[in-house]
Amino acid sequence: MAAHDNNNTGPAPLADLRALRGNLGKTLRDRRAAHKAAQNGAAAAEAEISASAQTQQTQPLSGEIILASYNIHKCVGTDKIFNPQRIVEVIAGLKADILALQEVDKRFGTRHGLLDLAELERETGLRPVPIHSIAPQGQGWHGNALFFREGNICSIEQIALPGVEPRGALIVDFYFKAGPLRIIAAHFGLLRRSRTLQAEAVLTFLKAKQNMPTVLLGDLNEWRIGKNSSLNRLRDFFVEKTATSPSFPSRFPLLALDRVFAAPHNLVRSLTVCDTPLARRASDHLPIQALICLQPLPEQTQQAETATEPPLLS
Repeated sequence: MAAHDNNNTGPAPLADLRALRGNLGKTLRDRRAAHKAAQNGAAAAEAEISASAQTQQTQPLSGEIILASYNIHKCVGTDKIFNPQRIVEVIAGLKADILALQEVDKRFGTRHGLLDLAELERETGLRPVPIHSIAPQGQGWHGNALFFREGNICSIEQIALPGVEPRGALIVDFYFKAGPLRIIAAHFGLLRRSRTLQAEAVLTFLKAKQNMPTVLLGDLNEWRIGKNSSLNRLRDFFVEKTATSPSFPSRFPLLALDRVFAAPHNLVRSLTVCDTPLARRASDHLPIQALICLQPLPEQTQQAETATEPPLLS
């Protein structure tokens, strides 16, 4: 009787055990699938948040303008090769809204311009500010040329700077949706005394003009900072923004010859030296970039609402 009972009840626990094992396996599989789905969902959400944050970071704020300055060394690179095309490629990488160039013309002989301006505009959208060059086929004023992408030109002035070498500066007043901006593009001399005189000439010019946000940028040929700098007088009007990395010579940058001075003090938000393999070959200088933000004061905003735009050049 006992043996008969064991034969009838023995297989039942084994079947139950098999069923339980199957249920546990299914439960584990379901949990793994749910965990994996949760991980994928979290990753997708994180990616969406990251993409949204990146979009917000890359979207320009109102009034932001990228300035750049570049001494192109007459399109002769550190490899001694004349190659205007790679200069255009470097400029295209700057994404500048306003660009100041130095040494755009041959210095002797016909002094003709060295860049293909039509190609530059196709590749970058930058148009030259119209000026009266020294030579009929020249592109600059004492080698200085200024380019812009948007905005309106209100006035253009070309001034000769004192010193042993012939030097000059371009002063252009722009009007943007966020307000006016004065750009002074210059290439100062090699001699310390000349640079001091040239800085004083810029200040004298500014004192006779209406005050507005102003940026002086270019190859100012001064590597000293502080009390020993030939540019000290500029601090009577400007705040200097010195690059954290020097821009000359391009292959092994040691000297910060390319400078940005700005007024008011909070106009420039950031300043960088654009150090790329191509830029190191294209010229003996590296280009610099400055991000500025035109943010008028509340009283200026109220005045702008009732005022008309300044007269523009056609």
